[in-house]
Amino acid sequence: MLSGGGGGGGDIQEVQAVELFVGLAGTAARFLTALCAAARGGVYRIDGIAQMRKRPMRGLIEALRTLGADIRCTGEEGFFPIEIHARGLRGGPVTIDASESSQMLSALLMVAPLADAPVEVTIAGGVRWPFVQMTTRLMEHFGQPAVQRLADDRLRVVSGHPWGLQAAAAGGRRGERNAVYAIEPDATAASYFLALPLVTGGELDLPGLRGPGGGLQGDTRFVSVLQRVGAVVTETEGGGGGGLHVAFSVEKLAGGATAGGTRTGVTENFNEFSDTFLTLAAIAPLLDGPTRISGIAHTRKQETDRVAGMARELRRLGQHVIEEEDSLEIHPRPLLAGQEIETYGDHRFAMSFGILGCHDLHGDGRSWLSIKDPACCAKTFPHFFELLESLREKSSEA
Repeated sequence: MLSGGGGGGGDIQEVQAVELFVGLAGTAARFLTALCAAARGGVYRIDGIAQMRKRPMRGLIEALRTLGADIRCTGEEGFFPIEIHARGLRGGPVTIDASESSQMLSALLMVAPLADAPVEVTIAGGVRWPFVQMTTRLMEHFGQPAVQRLADDRLRVVSGHPWGLQAAAAGGRRGERNAVYAIEPDATAASYFLALPLVTGGELDLPGLRGPGGGLQGDTRFVSVLQRVGAVVTETEGGGGGGLHVAFSVEKLAGGATAGGTRTGVTENFNEFSDTFLTLAAIAPLLDGPTRISGIAHTRKQETDRVAGMARELRRLGQHVIEEEDSLEIHPRPLLAGQEIETYGDHRFAMSFGILGCHDLHGDGRSWLSIKDPACCAKTFPHFFELLESLREKSSEA
């Protein structure tokens, strides 16, 4: 294990021969790789399941090597498994290509304060800035000076400042040992329930969730997309910082037909909040007119090829889908009942199609859609389907 040092608050104590298995967790893979490389000593072997060995790591590995890390790829170069012979980071100039995952840049930024000298980062290729900005703002909350933006593609991180929760962020006094840091509700996980009223009709509250620009998370932009589709979203007040209220009116007619508000297909570039694109794609069969989703080429290298997988499953349900390298265009067709959705071990497939499955296709409450391996959502939301069922029960009682 890794532990903080005494007075420094950010020093990493030397440990030996640590085996770390991250499964399919890309965030853990990148953050732990950077953290272990910043250690002053020890050997760290990091690996994951077969799909994790295909996920992008090269940009981070090469950047850490530039800063003095000894990282050895024991399989294919640039991928897991890796073995790190830690000796700290020297600091200085470094270039990183984080176009395939902003997590690589975030990982580098978070360990840069542990280097022997300031780190000046040049960004090669594009990066999804909302996630980087979330990282730098959190670094400030935990005691680091603001990351300096030297140019559009250059950042500077000073070193030598101890990590520690700031008084303003904790709502207490600086240096208070038992300060509490309030973590925002997960905006990506909330995307499924934000979309639910568009599928079933009705309304729900998401306490503590903030709208676009109201918190740290870029994925709150999905709220604006759903408003264009037809959802009515309002901010609420109350204890715990308020939240969001989401509503959509659907009236059931004879023969399973519905009437009420209009659900409109939209065109949206999801490059900067791409974890939510599957939610919109899954409910696109219910919308009036085509839905075009772009900016998603990088998601082909996530838990699975999300672009190809989504196209395949929507076609399984009878939809007309135009798939391109960076986009999907979904033209609604009558949904086919009795199909089983393949999740590819990807939690977001299970949850997105779980929301579509709440649509009353037959008009009498009968189930019509099956999801293979729903337990894969345990990666980020283990009680997702239990929570969804509790909402069904509450709506039945209302």
